[in-house]
Amino acid sequence: MLKILGKASSINVRKVLWTCAELDLPFEREDWGSGLRPTSEPAFLQLNPNALVPVLRDGDFVLWESNAICRYLCAREERCDLLPAAPRARARVEQWMDWQATELNNSWKYAFMALVRESPQHRNAADLEAGIANWVKHMAILERHLQAGAEYVTGDAFTLADVVLGLSVNRWFMTPMKRPDYPAVAAYYERLSRRAGFLQYGRNGTP
Repeated sequence: MLKILGKASSINVRKVLWTCAELDLPFEREDWGSGLRPTSEPAFLQLNPNALVPVLRDGDFVLWESNAICRYLCAREERCDLLPAAPRARARVEQWMDWQATELNNSWKYAFMALVRESPQHRNAADLEAGIANWVKHMAILERHLQAGAEYVTGDAFTLADVVLGLSVNRWFMTPMKRPDYPAVAAYYERLSRRAGFLQYGRNGTP
């Protein structure tokens, strides 16, 4: 059986859990991470030298980086509906996955740490204002894209790109702050909420 190492509240762990739900894959999850078993333990560092969750164990195969894990699982199960085989269609999915990981994730860091984690190191008012503005700017990119009318990020079919972006959209709505009205993003959020995996691992009360 698949083993997923990481705490259930982690946004990156939840990407993998939701992907498993979409694939109907059974798994065991082990608690690792802040407040739980520390990822600085040598046993964990042997699996992921970055000391970050999640880590996937599939028999003797070990993989880290959440988006890579999600892509691997879809390829393993030959789910071309979630991760297309055709180069251009696959590139579109991976484009949005990579944007989520590199651009959107980085845009919310200060605001999330200040407003949700209430970190003592993130209490500078000017930095918070700049962080929120950066987050708003990146969510505006998604809003404009969705305004074109497609049901999902890469078209009218749900793909792996929607898994990773769905977790990001949930964090956007769950963070206690004033935000602009982005109707296309809000409608997208409601469409994703028709999926059982999203309700269990995404829109489940955890930012």
